[in-house]
Amino acid sequence: MAAHVDAVKDEENKGVESPKLARKAINEIASVEETGVPLNTSWTFWLDKSVRGTSAAEYEATLKQIYTVNTVQGFWSVYNNIPDPSLLSPRYSYHLMRDDRREDEENSSGGNWRLKCSKADTSQVWKELLLAAIGEQFTDCMAEGDLVSGVSVSLRERDDILQIWNVRADLEKQSTVLQKVKTLVPNVKFSAAFYKPFVLHDAFEGTKKRAGSLH
Repeated sequence: MAAHVDAVKDEENKGVESPKLARKAINEIASVEETGVPLNTSWTFWLDKSVRGTSAAEYEATLKQIYTVNTVQGFWSVYNNIPDPSLLSPRYSYHLMRDDRREDEENSSGGNWRLKCSKADTSQVWKELLLAAIGEQFTDCMAEGDLVSGVSVSLRERDDILQIWNVRADLEKQSTVLQKVKTLVPNVKFSAAFYKPFVLHDAFEGTKKRAGSLH
């Protein structure tokens, strides 16, 4: 089910703060979902905004479910009806998570690979990670028993952050995810690329901990 998100222009950053799926778009997505090519699993688009020191309740207020897609056509319909990451204001993030899971609740035993790249490359990398995720292209890169559970893009003032989430942090060293990313975007230079185990999102603790949080 789609969730409405207000669309507001940030006057200072001239970026879109909250993408909104128009009613017409929602109806079109629902229609193509009925006859489209099924994905291996459903995937859910989410949006949130990072604010340091945010309480759990405040974080919940910023986390918005955009739409859950079950088909290739449904994915493209949502992708084409929300703003490109380059148009979002800093501190906003898009997430595409497997099924309807959320990064803060479902991945306590996992973590993420974090990639920092130039804003000029963000849109390209984000698109390639999305396609790799829904196309299950990471499957052969994972250890037995592990799984890529989602991908994210977080907009920052300078370099942006892209993340690939997995469910088993203890199996990370057996993966070849970073090598796979290099084949997806061979011309992109990342200023940083590393893995971070997930413990708890900062927003649910109020303190800085060793965690694979989104922010």
